[in-house]
Amino acid sequence: MPNFRFSQRSEGNLVGVNPALVKVVRRALELSTVDFSVIEGKRTMERQKQLVAAGASKTMASRHITGHAVDLFPVGGDWNDYKCWLPVLDAMHQAGKELGVPLRFGITWTGNPRDVPAKFLDAPHVEMPA
Repeated sequence: MPNFRFSQRSEGNLVGVNPALVKVVRRALELSTVDFSVIEGKRTMERQKQLVAAGASKTMASRHITGHAVDLFPVGGDWNDYKCWLPVLDAMHQAGKELGVPLRFGITWTGNPRDVPAKFLDAPHVEMPA
């Protein structure tokens, strides 16, 4: 199994994220067959407004605002190929189950990243449901 480590940027993006979700993300990195980065964690309302205005988010009630969501990106991944996220999301799914933390995946908007992809595909997004 590879021995991946988060960059300082990824570590910084975990600041303010719910500690249980941080544990899942760290465990997923241990389990993952591909390296990945944390591209966004907790967001300000201002940042969320920007993302909604740009069409990159559909809601002002994002779980990012409360620190209950992260966006992840596989190193070397292709933004236009949602399948490149599957190894990372599979690792998150396994880590969540191991640690008893329920998750919902933006790739499907369900608790299973292998369900049918959603109409609004947000492959990087993983959240703890409300």
